[in-house]
Amino acid sequence: MRVLKIKQVFIGVLCIFVVTGVSVIDCNALSVSAEAAVLMCADTGEVLYSRNGDKRLSMASTTKIMSALLLIEQSMPEKAITVTKEMTAVEGTSMGLLPGDTVTYDALVCGMLLSSGNDAALTTAISVAGSEKAFAALMNKRATEIGMKNTNFVTASGLDSEEHYSTAYDMALLGCEAISDPRFKSVCSDRHITVWYGNPPYRRTLSNHNRLLDKYEYSIGIKTGFTKKSGRCLVSAAQKDSITLVAVTLNAPDDWNDHIAMFGYGFSVLEKRAIDTGLENVRLPVTGGERESVSLMLAEAPTLTVRKGEILSEIRSEVFLKPFEYAPIKSGMPVGRVVYSMNGKTVFTADILTAESVSAKVVTDSIAEDEKSDKISLKDKLTDKIKEFFNKWHSR
Repeated sequence: MRVLKIKQVFIGVLCIFVVTGVSVIDCNALSVSAEAAVLMCADTGEVLYSRNGDKRLSMASTTKIMSALLLIEQSMPEKAITVTKEMTAVEGTSMGLLPGDTVTYDALVCGMLLSSGNDAALTTAISVAGSEKAFAALMNKRATEIGMKNTNFVTASGLDSEEHYSTAYDMALLGCEAISDPRFKSVCSDRHITVWYGNPPYRRTLSNHNRLLDKYEYSIGIKTGFTKKSGRCLVSAAQKDSITLVAVTLNAPDDWNDHIAMFGYGFSVLEKRAIDTGLENVRLPVTGGERESVSLMLAEAPTLTVRKGEILSEIRSEVFLKPFEYAPIKSGMPVGRVVYSMNGKTVFTADILTAESVSAKVVTDSIAEDEKSDKISLKDKLTDKIKEFFNKWHSR
């Protein structure tokens, strides 16, 4: 069933999909070593598995997911800074920064996500906010925006502090948010990366601490963490058949295998299902063209990640479309976008493109002849006026 409502630049479509029931794997059969764990579908935000998901625990260097994301969101990857002694006054893992070094924001991102550099995190905090305390305020503000309700950041690196904590669920939300950023995803999935920094800058190769990139074929990274208080912490992402999952374990002695088991379960119960575009009878008006309207298509086929055998509720699509387009029009021109949502959550977005070309209207021969005739007539009238003037002048 579909209800189609068109209003200039907005179209509302409601679709209901029903499928037959299919048996699925029982998540209770899943066993993990972690004190707290969550498996989340990054495409929909659905929690597929949880163990003490809302328990507040320290999260060690997985904290640097937030620090790196905030630095990327400064949108100044090539900005270079000079490292101060204060920026290197931190213990633990390091990317090897020294006072006087020149380092770019992008190199700091790589230093946090691959080498887990505490020096990179502190340098980031001071460079962006002036102090680690001020940067923590930015981290907590961003956490609120993401929906992390049981998280409080105190350090940029993840070094232990009584008031520095999160939950497996909140860290899954953060992982989903981070992996949606192209630069973050690119860096955290690299096994090795080459950057330049130093005094003067010289070439360095940083190696990723995330062994899951080698142990699990569908892994696309994110971040490891460890302190004596926190134990082994891991936020990871995997992608298979266009489905993206994020897994989190806090205080997990066997974290690599925990994540592999959770991903195996997640991919076994999910599938991609096609969504009706709702654009079959929608055309965009054309001004000054050989045709009065043009057909439309989506830049990519709309799909939804769902549990196998799931009976879907209403899916709402909002189409934001130009009221018209001027000719000439080429096939594949972007003219709007569509947003699909289910239960109030966005599940798919895509650009709307023109599906055909429309040439500009050509002036017909009859119109051209009329215009030519009008020009000749005007010229003759002017000539007659000039002749009449000179005839009167000579007759005097």
